[in-house]
Amino acid sequence: MPERLSIEVPTSSAGERADRFVADAAGLSRSYVQRLIGDGRLTSSGRPLRASAIVEAGARLDLEVPEPAPVHDLPEDIPLRVVYEDADLLIVDKPSGLVTHPAPGHRSGTLVNALLAREAPEGWGSVAGRQRPGIVHRLDRDTSGLLMVARHDAAQAYLQALLKARRVKKRYLALVAGQVSAQVGRIEAPIGRDPRHRTRMAVVAQGRAATTGYRVRERLGDWTLLELDLITGRTHQIRVHLASIGHPVAGDPLYATGTSRRGPHGLTRLFLHSWQLELVSRDGERLIRAEASLPDELGAVLGGLRSSSSGVAVR
Repeated sequence: MPERLSIEVPTSSAGERADRFVADAAGLSRSYVQRLIGDGRLTSSGRPLRASAIVEAGARLDLEVPEPAPVHDLPEDIPLRVVYEDADLLIVDKPSGLVTHPAPGHRSGTLVNALLAREAPEGWGSVAGRQRPGIVHRLDRDTSGLLMVARHDAAQAYLQALLKARRVKKRYLALVAGQVSAQVGRIEAPIGRDPRHRTRMAVVAQGRAATTGYRVRERLGDWTLLELDLITGRTHQIRVHLASIGHPVAGDPLYATGTSRRGPHGLTRLFLHSWQLELVSRDGERLIRAEASLPDELGAVLGGLRSSSSGVAVR
């Protein structure tokens, strides 16, 4: 059965093209949304919309996403930066823009396709199903950084159990709008589907428990660089939690507005990076710690802020 998404246009998105707004709101590629629009699958009040239509605040758009066709996982020669490897797992440094596994609008060009070019499907865990060989967790498309991949079923089951027991330390770096007042803080707020925008997440009373810890790393004028501990792992958790306290992640197309959505000069993507993973090896004998330095494009943004403001580093 096709999936039907109903999306209300917020005031902050008024004036955008329909294809761009729907792609950002639904988390789909723009080219895929354009194909759906060409098939007449995007409507407002029952009338099909063009890709170039300008959306108005308060309008409700309905998008029909057809059921995914069977995935034919094909190896693709996509470069992967492996920062750690043993007989049980790989830890890769995923670039921004790379989708973790095939999904509607992303049938190829994913991390899974890259993994299959490295080894045949039999070389990865199958616990999560054929479409997700070795996958135990994911990062949003626009988030960069560390991601674990299991090499066989026992390792995949072990890593999934660690994640469920919250025994994998996951630390992120994020540039957020405004000056965060507390040097150290903890956000505890349940997350679930946004009742007004079903393609987004929000802090809602009936949501699942979610906890994010943070520490100020550096103050940079109108922006703050945070180090974050992802204690639970809800969809879009860091982005939703930070937006809920008035400090959205710079460059966030879903949860930020205005200046924070545009980000500081030179920013072309979401400023969120998974920089450190820490876990105990499957044999219990080693502590595995992997780190991925901030990508050059994000480092350049920080450099620009440091040169134009009296940034104060906090260690």
